[in-house]
Amino acid sequence: MTAKAIMIQGTGSNVGKSMIVAGLARALVRRGLSVAPFKPQNMSNNAAVTADGGEIGRAQALQARAAGLAPHTDMNPVLLKPETDTGAQVIVQGKRRGTRAAGSFMRDKTGLLDAVLDSFHRLATQYDIILVEGAGSPAETNLRRGDIANMGFAEAADVPVILIGDIHRGGVIAQIVGTHTVLDDADRARIRGFAVNRFRGDLALFDTGRDDIAARTGWPSLGVIPWFWEAWKLPAEDMMDIASHSGGSCKIVVPQLERMANFDDLDPLAAEPEVSVEIVPAGQALPGDADLILIPGSKSTIGDLAYLRAQGWDIDILAHHRRGGHILGLCGGYQMLGKTIDDPNGVDGRPGKVEGLGLLDVHTVMGGDKRVTLSSARTLQDDLPVTGYEIHMGRTTGPDCARAWLTLDGRDEGAVSTDGRVRGSYLHGIFTSDRFRAGFLAELGHEASAQYDAGVDDTLDALADHLERYLDIDLLLQLAKPPAQLNR
Repeated sequence: MTAKAIMIQGTGSNVGKSMIVAGLARALVRRGLSVAPFKPQNMSNNAAVTADGGEIGRAQALQARAAGLAPHTDMNPVLLKPETDTGAQVIVQGKRRGTRAAGSFMRDKTGLLDAVLDSFHRLATQYDIILVEGAGSPAETNLRRGDIANMGFAEAADVPVILIGDIHRGGVIAQIVGTHTVLDDADRARIRGFAVNRFRGDLALFDTGRDDIAARTGWPSLGVIPWFWEAWKLPAEDMMDIASHSGGSCKIVVPQLERMANFDDLDPLAAEPEVSVEIVPAGQALPGDADLILIPGSKSTIGDLAYLRAQGWDIDILAHHRRGGHILGLCGGYQMLGKTIDDPNGVDGRPGKVEGLGLLDVHTVMGGDKRVTLSSARTLQDDLPVTGYEIHMGRTTGPDCARAWLTLDGRDEGAVSTDGRVRGSYLHGIFTSDRFRAGFLAELGHEASAQYDAGVDDTLDALADHLERYLDIDLLLQLAKPPAQLNR
């Protein structure tokens, strides 16, 4: 099989590249093509777990779903998971390679392009078309040397590029024309067309703007895409994408941790009509009228616990508990709820031992191998099926673990306080299970009615319809071409 490929790059971060690739994947599959998503390098703490125990960006997992595929590590061969402002864990083809400082990573990417091309060409032997997503912007010319995420990859694989601008943030003509201006001749020639995303209002009002971009760049327009109003129903990739969602009377409050990770746990809850999910940013108190405070996962548990305390949220959480409120901690949030967290070797940041919130009588020791696996569990109380995934380091033990609330691979999982109002677990993704979510919300006195997985697929279909209407997919397919290695 000889695949074709096309790369979607953006004029900046968060211009809608991931969503466009997901919608294109669904649209092309409906046209009878076999499609695979691919992102050479991603930076996100919201990772998905593959069947072989690897990690990739959650956006690529959603794109795989749109294409009717199981997520695979080849779809995102390099994943950077920020641990501090200047350092990140480096995941290569699904496996942890270590932690690198940003400067060190930029100076030395030895072997990473080889791994990227290896994964890309393996996919290209299996599918009709590969939809490649860039990262950030090719206009960041200071990052061009050694680049593997945008034009560096496009050059190495000889893949044509479509450039996406975001009119919602303003200055889209300057975004696209400016990118054209700062690129060198070879990179500029790789861009074969442009599109404008997130337009609101009468499309005809931008006809002259679209034509001006085409005249100044020489690139054809593939369309002006209106705002897709159902985008909130799809899992968010980046922390900057998550937002509060107003629904019904069940109020779930989430402190927005600095290194919040795997916050896809919130998506099924936000999809429930009876549920309002309130993401509380730094500098604001946690509301006192919550039905549930949910402490999410973290890429740096001890660091985020210090951040939580700096906001005064520990006081709010303890007050919520004294008022009879319910609290759930997942993964890093579970560890924070215990009495102590001990990281003797600094595997999660700086070495040290700190006191937790003390709402669960458990103790966590960081260390050992990182556990990354898809998991199926059942609730001990009602024997309800739960599917999810684990992605953590460390082991949690203590008296409250004797009141586990899940059974997972023949072992008890999680902990519950003596009063039954505080729970923790390492299992992410539990709320995607409709029956479990309904039972959990019933304990809070509210009803569930959403069919989460079906809702995501319906939204992907609606997104595909949206792009079929406003994006010239026929031209995009004409511009796609076989990558370099397959031409030899």
